Amino acid sequence: MSQISRRQAMAVLGALGLTATAAACAGPGGSTAPGGATGPSAPATGDITGKVSFAHWRGEDKAVFDELIKRFVAKNSGAEVVQDISTSNDYNAQGLQKVRGAAIGDAFATFRGAQFANFSEAGIYTELKNSKAVGNYQKGLLSAGQSGDNQLGLPYQVVFPMPMANTDLFDKAGADLAPKDWDAFLAMCEKLASSGVTPISWPGGDVGNGGQLFNCMIANNAPVDDMCAQIEQGKLKCTDDWFITMLNQYKDLVPFLQANATGTAVEPAQNLFSQGKAAMLATGSYHLAAVRNLGASFPIELVFPNTSKGGNGKYEGVYNATFILGVNSASKHQAAAAAWIDFLSEPENAAYYANETAQHVAVKDVDYTNPDLKRLSPWLDKKTALAARFQFQNLDVRNAVEASATAVISGTSPQQAAEAAQKIVDERL
Repeated sequence: MSQISRRQAMAVLGALGLTATAAACAGPGGSTAPGGATGPSAPATGDITGKVSFAHWRGEDKAVFDELIKRFVAKNSGAEVVQDISTSNDYNAQGLQKVRGAAIGDAFATFRGAQFANFSEAGIYTELKNSKAVGNYQKGLLSAGQSGDNQLGLPYQVVFPMPMANTDLFDKAGADLAPKDWDAFLAMCEKLASSGVTPISWPGGDVGNGGQLFNCMIANNAPVDDMCAQIEQGKLKCTDDWFITMLNQYKDLVPFLQANATGTAVEPAQNLFSQGKAAMLATGSYHLAAVRNLGASFPIELVFPNTSKGGNGKYEGVYNATFILGVNSASKHQAAAAAWIDFLSEPENAAYYANETAQHVAVKDVDYTNPDLKRLSPWLDKKTALAARFQFQNLDVRNAVEASATAVISGTSPQQAAEAAQKIVDERL
């Protein structure tokens, strides 16, 4: 993990764009003084009692969290934890409204990027800098939960938002799992198509999951690492040549996607992959457990759609540090909520979560026994870019920029799609 840790420390400086603005907003858990806010307070201490609402969007992890809750309550008999689970799209759009005031979400998770920034500015977080939990995390991966000098949240997951690959189908087709550039990636898709399978299953009808491919497509095309932040700030444009180049590459993918790709929800896309009808699922490693539950028994690897020319790409893949755990500043059960976060952050419990959900975690000293996690662990040391789509602070801008790719898949010219996206960006500047 040392490679990611060193890179993350530099990447988030520009990628997150979370500086003094968020830190200067004192919410219910903070305090104010002449000259400005002193920032959020640490969670209240005291007896670990009360009913803790844990708000998140990982419905597929419910059974695993239920088991961890049993273990937590066994150690803290005066406490109770209940899960409040939304879909990822609903949580992204309505999470702040749901947890404000802590009617739900004494403890909660947030997405990296815009949602984390919005929660920060609204004063939802408490300060976890001196918490028991924070020492269990790899320091380089904590940056996604920082705002200024504050450690507001703890990024629990390390995921790879890259296409998952059925290696049996790749072997049958004689296709390369590690294409060195865009021409090689397209040649790989040609071989897969010739073997009688759909090369890529893409849930283009699901904004949250369909947009993950954007992280791969933009990584080696953009001139800077904080490309999405600069698009939002007006420093770069969707009509720039490099962005048009990326949209033309999306156009190249059209023959290799399933029918009605832009109208496909995530479950049908997962089924195509799980049933061996598609060689790749263009979402990410966070769907490993889901496809296994759907019956996929073949070996799974990750494939990076390397958009570079001549094998000169800067990055070998993409990753994200997300599912940022926090304690609600308005909660009446902060001691118990903080204890729950501490519990999840212990290596033994983090290992149980990781191995049962097939997701790597940012907690250090975790023993990965899940075969899929062990197979994909080498990606932790590759030169991977921090997922760019989460640099956007404005979801309207993010949706517009990503929608340009969907429009191209639907038949709109790259130039027209770029102009339409840039018009919306300009309106938000």
